[in-house]
Amino acid sequence: MRIALLALATLSAAACATVDVEEPAFSLVREDGAFVIRDYAPTIIAETTLAGEAVKARNAGFQPLADYIFAKDRNGGEIAMTAPVTQAKRQKIAMTAPVTQESSLAGWTIGFTMPANYTMETLPAPANRAVRLIQQPARRMAAIVFSGLAGEERMESKRLELLDRIAKEGLSPVGEPVFAFYDPPWTLPFLRRNEVMVEVAAR
Repeated sequence: MRIALLALATLSAAACATVDVEEPAFSLVREDGAFVIRDYAPTIIAETTLAGEAVKARNAGFQPLADYIFAKDRNGGEIAMTAPVTQAKRQKIAMTAPVTQESSLAGWTIGFTMPANYTMETLPAPANRAVRLIQQPARRMAAIVFSGLAGEERMESKRLELLDRIAKEGLSPVGEPVFAFYDPPWTLPFLRRNEVMVEVAAR
């Protein structure tokens, strides 16, 4: 009985872990099982890019972003944690003149969405030069929702599944797919909410 109660408490805590966490505002366009299309409002992302395998890059990227929002490496107050944490493959940008810091960035870009009450003018500037604030315009996103662990092989499988689905829907992707993770790392795999999404041209 005690074991059953402990298991139930663990499941309840994991399921409720992100109940009060702000998510980006959107309007639902269409939902068909795990496939959804949403129109997102403009958002601001704090992001950093790291090389390496997907899960290691995700874990390593969390720290500088957490230091930023929790004011560990800058002056000012803390910024509320939101969901999801995003991850996207970033290709190396061709060298140009003048050379900028971003010219050599490649790997996985990890991002935290900033709360909607902030603007680029009111957000504190990151002290760590590896952390960037990016303004994203309103976008239409197609997504596939999935649970479980998200290693590199599963991420690639879901990426291909999404691209195949939007091709069958007659939609045109804009840019590369982005992965979204909504739960803290202690959440049981089968309770996790993950998504792979890509911007699509609005009809």
